Amino acid sequence: MARPTTKEQLIQAGEDNFNKMFALINSMTKEQQELLFLFEDRDKNIRDVLVHLFEWHMLLLNWINSNQSGKRVNFLPEPYNWKTYPEMNIKFWEKHKATPYEESIRLIKQSHLEVIQIINTFSNEELFTKKYFDWTGSTSLGSYCVSATSSHYDWAIKKIEKHKKSLKK
Repeated sequence: MARPTTKEQLIQAGEDNFNKMFALINSMTKEQQELLFLFEDRDKNIRDVLVHLFEWHMLLLNWINSNQSGKRVNFLPEPYNWKTYPEMNIKFWEKHKATPYEESIRLIKQSHLEVIQIINTFSNEELFTKKYFDWTGSTSLGSYCVSATSSHYDWAIKKIEKHKKSLKK
């Protein structure tokens, strides 16, 4: 699917990839869903992938809500930037090492709903006009939303597919 350029496409792509991700997860047994990956170094299982997505949803929601209420914040929290965000991802993984699998499912489903709801509060122009909001820098709010939803879900789908294929070996 092409990268969304309208609010309708953004929501549709987000919903489609979210549903595709859960259809893939649900095509495995509960035991398979909770097995450790036979690859990777940060994400060890599906739970780790889901809490990663959840944490990026929270970044997006906190960033939008803060800036909309007049509190200027960057998308990535201090001390992170676009060169050091992999370290932040490791912190997210460490934070959720003890999060139960079922809780990771609840968290991602809830945060996905909240992201879709907040996207719905913006117009096409607000979402896809570069620099519409000064706090989005040189890009558009929609670009951040695509990255936190459909594109990130696509990343997760690829990881989960790799896991599922490794189970057959």
